[in-house]
Amino acid sequence: MRRVNHSQGEENSEIDLTPMLDVVFIMLIFFIVTATFVKEIGLDVNSPDKNQNVKDADKQSIVVQITNRDRIRIRGRDVDFRAVRANIERLHAENPEAPVVVQPHPDSTTETLIHVMDSARQANVYNVSIAAG
Repeated sequence: MRRVNHSQGEENSEIDLTPMLDVVFIMLIFFIVTATFVKEIGLDVNSPDKNQNVKDADKQSIVVQITNRDRIRIRGRDVDFRAVRANIERLHAENPEAPVVVQPHPDSTTETLIHVMDSARQANVYNVSIAAG
């Protein structure tokens, strides 16, 4: 009769997890190093205060309306696409503290909105807000 040595069999049945943990850490480092981090680019938008009276805001600010067909209106009259900057400069010279409030129509294009905002910044007016049109 043979005697079975149980102590030797029990030693071999344990699994060594150290190599597996090494592989997991190496994969983690690989994914962290190869990950790309995207910086989102956006516009700073200042919305007007909800408590401010709209009629008072119209008197104090330069309101630029954009229609659904991308026509630009300043103080109730149509303005040529190329003359937006000059009109904002003129109105800003009359009232230097006046911010520009852009009221785009929901069907207008973003290109026209960006053009108006760029024109305001070229006219040295950096307080530009977007209001619901």
